[in-house]
Amino acid sequence: MNKPEKIKNGIGAKVLIIYTGGTLGMVYNERTKNLVPFAFSQIVENVPELSRLQQELHYVAFDVPIDSANIIPEDWIKIVEIITDTYENYNGFVILHGTDTMAYTASALSFMVQNLKKPIILTGAQLPIGIPRTDAKENLITAIEIAGNKEITLPEVCIYFNGRLLRGNRAKKRESSQFDAFDSENLPYLAEIGVSMDYNVDLILKANAEKSTQFYTHLQSNIAVIRLFPGLRVDFIRQIIEVSKPAGIVIESYGAGNAPSEEDFWTVFKSAIDNKILVLNVSQCTGGHVDMGKYETSQKLKEIGVLSGHDMTIEAAICKLMWVCALPLGYEEQKIKLETNIAGELTM
Repeated sequence: MNKPEKIKNGIGAKVLIIYTGGTLGMVYNERTKNLVPFAFSQIVENVPELSRLQQELHYVAFDVPIDSANIIPEDWIKIVEIITDTYENYNGFVILHGTDTMAYTASALSFMVQNLKKPIILTGAQLPIGIPRTDAKENLITAIEIAGNKEITLPEVCIYFNGRLLRGNRAKKRESSQFDAFDSENLPYLAEIGVSMDYNVDLILKANAEKSTQFYTHLQSNIAVIRLFPGLRVDFIRQIIEVSKPAGIVIESYGAGNAPSEEDFWTVFKSAIDNKILVLNVSQCTGGHVDMGKYETSQKLKEIGVLSGHDMTIEAAICKLMWVCALPLGYEEQKIKLETNIAGELTM
């Protein structure tokens, strides 16, 4: 990974832009007649408005830009390593990222960088920066202004997109063809950005001034996700568990955490739990939360030791499980971590 390079001087906050790839960084190539990634050193040429910002801007780019569909946990570790190495030098960070897996990356970073004292803002675009109607310029400029805003303390990993500032581990991509790509069903926006920047300051997490920021660079990616649907065969679930031997399983259940009540179904998960595999239950619904035991069809899951994901998104649940399974803790301590609010990802 290259060292940060300066884009422009400024009298305001110092902001580091981390360019991973994605639609935002595409321009039209007249020779080949298609969209290609541009050299990020040319960012001011493509967004001349940056030169009028007060912030001092630096950037570091992945050696090869990544389509976000190809993002893997090792890339999250690279991002954390960049932030760790440069954390004391900047007032805020902006991560440019493809939209498809942005909510996963934001969730992962919220667990990998804890007790933040500075903002980490992810953004991207639905249309490339080289398209006349692009949303890339507004998203990039506003993300920089948020990351470099010294008047608001924002110690969170967030997603900024189309006038909305969302807690990263509460966000979901909801649109592939409209500019309002992300929403947050179970938590109001941290800010709405229009003519003015209106922050919901009561919702913003507070850093512990007496503790230092913690960085984690280990994840366990051997995680299984089992989405329930009518007709799902128990022997299929059993094969997933027996063949892949996952460290953890996320069940995407119905409604408030409900699942089939047949004995064959819950015994396969009991066997996994008996073998110290963490099993976490989240709802397929975009809003609401898991309340195991509210209905008879979820009571058995609770009895056998399936853990509640409360109102976590599936993205946050997967990333939290990856983080917890990599911690040097015993099984019972890992269970407690999973059901504990770590970075504002769940409401008890």
